[in-house]
Amino acid sequence: MTRHCVWLLFGLLLPFGTDVGAGEEPSPGATVVLFNGKNLSGWTTFIRHADKTSPNLDPKGVFRVEDGVLHVSGEEFGALTTEKEFANYRLVVEFKWGVKKWPPRDKPGTPRDSGILLHCVGPDKVWTKSIECQIQEHDCGDFWLVDGTTIEVDGEVVPRYKKKKRDAEKPTGEWNTVECICDAGKITNIVNGVVVNEGVRASVTKGRILLQSEGAEVYYRKVELTPLRK
Repeated sequence: MTRHCVWLLFGLLLPFGTDVGAGEEPSPGATVVLFNGKNLSGWTTFIRHADKTSPNLDPKGVFRVEDGVLHVSGEEFGALTTEKEFANYRLVVEFKWGVKKWPPRDKPGTPRDSGILLHCVGPDKVWTKSIECQIQEHDCGDFWLVDGTTIEVDGEVVPRYKKKKRDAEKPTGEWNTVECICDAGKITNIVNGVVVNEGVRASVTKGRILLQSEGAEVYYRKVELTPLRK
């Protein structure tokens, strides 16, 4: 077998997904597996404990891995944040709601709430400076502008909140796919294949990615990222 054939065979045997912990930057089009289904490697926790204990500790298991799925209990407000920063990518997340809700958002009519915070910059807190793709019952894909960020939607600079234009979320308890395409200053939110919100000239264009615990039980079975370019 020629040397060329050996290298070709070796390449075919390599996995298609790249672990976020790998030292080399992924190439455009290569999938980065942010959640490996085994543990929280590549992520940090920050939880606003009522007793003021260290926010980096998680004694209640607010964020934990169960049977290959990330289980976010929602019991305490907190953040699970990537250690690495990213820019210019397509993020794909699959989630479904659990049953439990916690005070102060446990009333029967209160929608279950969570979120994907994009381009997180600055110190960890609840919530880190960022642009949020809202994950909330009946409101998936809304923009929330966190801690002074802005984005422009339909020619208007949005300093706080922009409701989605379409509703594409599946019934509570079913799996949903949310995609966030971050391309320079443009962010496109896609829910189950439907573009629901789109903004340009974002005031932050690079940073870490954060998953919220915000009073509701939620499960994630896929968190993957594909770079658009170097």
